[in-house]
Amino acid sequence: MELQWDDLRIFLAVCDAGSLSGAARRLKVSQPTLSRRIAEMEYGLGEPLFVRKNQGITLTKTATRLLPAAQGMAQWATEASRSLDAKNSPVSGRVRIAAVPSFAFDFLAPISEKLKRKHPQITLEVLASTQRLNLSLGEADIALRRYPSDDPDLITVDEVVVPIGVYASRDYARRLPGKYGFRDLDWIAWAGEREMTSPNPELAARIPDFRPAFTSDDYSVQVAACQAGVGAMILLKTSHRLKRPGELVELKLELPASLRAELAIICHKRMADLPKVRTVLDLLRQEFADLRKNQGTKKP
Repeated sequence: MELQWDDLRIFLAVCDAGSLSGAARRLKVSQPTLSRRIAEMEYGLGEPLFVRKNQGITLTKTATRLLPAAQGMAQWATEASRSLDAKNSPVSGRVRIAAVPSFAFDFLAPISEKLKRKHPQITLEVLASTQRLNLSLGEADIALRRYPSDDPDLITVDEVVVPIGVYASRDYARRLPGKYGFRDLDWIAWAGEREMTSPNPELAARIPDFRPAFTSDDYSVQVAACQAGVGAMILLKTSHRLKRPGELVELKLELPASLRAELAIICHKRMADLPKVRTVLDLLRQEFADLRKNQGTKKP
């Protein structure tokens, strides 16, 4: 069977996601469609590629043999795209940044205005998800992650600790007693598959029988609930929240030391010198420098 790149792209997505449902979400196709494509590949090869389990999939011996070659093709495809981009204007094109929802909402969305003003030919595409995208396979150009990478093919461009605080609407803050603690607040927190995502465990450790007043698996929905006066939530003290007057105010509550918003800029070695990517990396580095300056800290 002659495998096409589109088939291998689907195969790699399943390998990377660890499940058919996860790969379908990543590729933005229905799970039945993806299952059919995998079945067609397996029929053509005459061998199964995956063993389906309740908690995901495992690779067969055939898939294990195929994986290195498929990964190599993905890297070549990324290199081909890069060579075409290099012929365009040095500061034009699409740059994809993967980040968890809180960093996407509070850090990337606000600074996109600076990028648009300085480099209007660059389109920033923010991929907001808790799912880690594979930079080696070209699923994103840059990633904002909580920790530096130990992958030899990836570069940790910069690191910073973003200060955090407890925020609520002005009306909600006015209704609080003169002295209040963690137990006195109506907390807004994560729900569903993300219910063990920080800060839920830290709040549960501070508050016996912790029961949030409002939960959602969508960060922007949580912020909207906070703005509506439903309760309080822990947010990043980013420039847009510190400098621009808004509906939310910071509450006087000392957070546990274990709650830290560490942030690292990660990029693949191949992409770091691509003009459009380097332009965005420079902007991110400047934002990190501004954060350190506001905190009075130095680069780690």
